[in-house]
Amino acid sequence: MKVAVVGASGYTGGELLRILLGHPEVEVTQATSDAMAGKPVSRAHPNLRKATSLVFSPRSALRPADATMLATPHGGSLPLVPGLLEVGGIVVDLSADYRLKDPALYREYYRFDHPNPELLAESVLGLPELHREKIRTARLIAVPGCIATAATLAIHPLAKSGTIDPKRVVVDAKSGSSASGQDPGRAGSHAERSGVMRAYAPTGHRHTAEIEQETGTHVALSCHAVEAVRGVLTTVHAFSARPVDEKELWRTYRAAYGNEPFVRLVHEADGIHREPEPKILAGTNYCDLGFAVDPHAERIVALAAIDNLGKGAAGNAVQCLNVRAGFPETAGLGFLGLHPV
Repeated sequence: MKVAVVGASGYTGGELLRILLGHPEVEVTQATSDAMAGKPVSRAHPNLRKATSLVFSPRSALRPADATMLATPHGGSLPLVPGLLEVGGIVVDLSADYRLKDPALYREYYRFDHPNPELLAESVLGLPELHREKIRTARLIAVPGCIATAATLAIHPLAKSGTIDPKRVVVDAKSGSSASGQDPGRAGSHAERSGVMRAYAPTGHRHTAEIEQETGTHVALSCHAVEAVRGVLTTVHAFSARPVDEKELWRTYRAAYGNEPFVRLVHEADGIHREPEPKILAGTNYCDLGFAVDPHAERIVALAAIDNLGKGAAGNAVQCLNVRAGFPETAGLGFLGLHPV
């Protein structure tokens, strides 16, 4: 399959290239970047030295491909998708531009009126654990955000089983600096980021809309920046709709994800890594899920850890591409992570 990557000079674009260049069924034919047009891909991504001779091309020179993967900033995919769909091929969009089904939510959360609402109805959210069958035939796959991915995977089985009160779900999310992209401004500089534990969005974070859309719950989301390059940890506080114990939670999560190649249940009695830990997931496409019951507060705590560039973006996008193309779902995604790191 011939694949083009748009916006390939950013962190997510680089992760896409890293995975796709090692994919047994894919040939990367083009990597676009207006800012770095004419320069070798390894100039932006030094880990790819000797892995490719690709040179960045301007977006205006984008050619049709079997699949086009869009690693653009929010708003950047809006004008591109209709034309790409017209010429055929699969479009996998990693921006937020086609994730939400309700056009009104774009005005509320992104401050613009969506110019292509008809495509929102057609797009399929790129989370194989929830939408695998729809992804198999989709023309437009919209990969969810990193925090939304982790929180949704943690909440969905609880909501679907009726275990929790859907009107009282609290999500506390912590993310590493790469989630802000290559140009985060002063807030992402070393002097401001080093040692940080910063609540940057106590309320109103954009991923709230995605989580609510996919879980059918009313979510109170707070987001924090922490001193890490990669990684997202979401701690979900969900209040029980009825008495529940850990054995039931094991059954609930196993029923939902027991056959999923990239979801692992992590809830152990002892050891250092008893619950999900983003650090050991760097570079992988895994989501580790854990849980605990708090009878004192009639609360279930559900934990989800991912690499924001992996299962939170590029890895998940390639997993979706594999499903859509009929490749083995794990193709190109076999990296198991490093420990210690």
